[in-house]
Amino acid sequence: MNTADLGLPVDVPSTALFTDQYELTMLRAALQAGTAERRSVFEVFTRRLPNGRRYGVVAGTGRVLDAVENFRFDEGVLGFLRERGIVDEETLDWLAGYRFSGDIWGYPEGEVYFPGSPIMRVEGSFAECVLLETVILSILNHDSAIAAAASRMSSAAGERPLIEMGARRTHELAAVAASRAAYVGGFSTTSDLAAGFRYGIPTVGTSAHAFTLLHDRERDAFQAQVNSLGRGTTLLVDTYDVAEAVRTAVEVAGPELGAVRIDSGDLLLVAHRVRQQLDELGARDTRIIVTSDLDEYAIASLAAAPVDAYGVGTQLVTGSGHPTCSMVYKLVARAESADPSAPLVPVAKKSTGGKTSIGGRKWAARRVDAYGVAEAEVIGTEAVPAELADRQLLVELVKGGEVVAREPLDAVRDRHIAARAGLPLSATQLSRGEPVIPTEYPSGRSGS
Repeated sequence: MNTADLGLPVDVPSTALFTDQYELTMLRAALQAGTAERRSVFEVFTRRLPNGRRYGVVAGTGRVLDAVENFRFDEGVLGFLRERGIVDEETLDWLAGYRFSGDIWGYPEGEVYFPGSPIMRVEGSFAECVLLETVILSILNHDSAIAAAASRMSSAAGERPLIEMGARRTHELAAVAASRAAYVGGFSTTSDLAAGFRYGIPTVGTSAHAFTLLHDRERDAFQAQVNSLGRGTTLLVDTYDVAEAVRTAVEVAGPELGAVRIDSGDLLLVAHRVRQQLDELGARDTRIIVTSDLDEYAIASLAAAPVDAYGVGTQLVTGSGHPTCSMVYKLVARAESADPSAPLVPVAKKSTGGKTSIGGRKWAARRVDAYGVAEAEVIGTEAVPAELADRQLLVELVKGGEVVAREPLDAVRDRHIAARAGLPLSATQLSRGEPVIPTEYPSGRSGS
């Protein structure tokens, strides 16, 4: 199902203005020059991973597909462009009928990627492809950054579930996208109801400190919550004195109390003390949930603590220090003329300062060792070597303008877990290091 068709309040009526003005001025000039209809190939890739990261995570693909379908220039949008004098009438007429009719290939969502990986390939006329640059990059850069942080956190958490709770730390619409990306990266639930409504992600939530402070006594607050939500609820125990709150919580809810949440203090020390106290009070099945500005390093430091789940907010929705993946959208091949049968010519940027690109329409495959563990990301423009034919990574996402690869979010989440498991063990180390496998080019160029 295309969630954009639901007309949800977290949607916008058109994605056509999620672009930079120069996309339209290039279109205008290309239409006048007669080059707008040249068949072109654009690729999304990143030249490097964020400092210290061992792998990247592809996320946002499903949102890109929705955005491409909704890229329409309605009367309101065209009126804005006309009023501002951004393009001429010829270009406005062309935009009025815009529908992407090309093909899009890409790494399936949830897959991992490395420097140089052709994460997404957009093919069609120059005119229809160039307009999509900004909206595609804004989605993939944001969602992949969140998913990469989530992946590191879920790896550090092991089998313990993670709750996404960062909505109040970012833009209200970004929060919905962040929740989706976090789920792709391994989180189990979200506190954001818009994300649950739009994407079907399981939602959770009980109470904040304000609920305790509302009541005359902490006991009254706990009793009210248990009366409303049942004994299996989660009681927040660090508003005043933790030990007293735990004692009161068990007295009110009994040993059937679902969980207690700790949101401050030395979490390692407090968790051990709370676990001992719960056990002594007979609440051996009551779980301990910890929150409070966690990141992957804090989660890893609690591996030996008697913690049952983690709630993560700020660090997750800001990419844990890396809020973008620095992906770019570059023209890598174009036809010699507007003739549909004209051959493609590789093109590439040759500037200095590490911002060069490699021309040509690329394929990508992941070579594995005898044990099935990834050992290299292989990228080429010539024929795919026979030994890599069944290891190719790009899949068809859009064919002739029609989406052909929309899939359930749970399938994406499962794919990421499997992809991460196929990497060398060092991929999940939190210490700084290079990409866990090198990028190789059959032509001889290589990188890591």
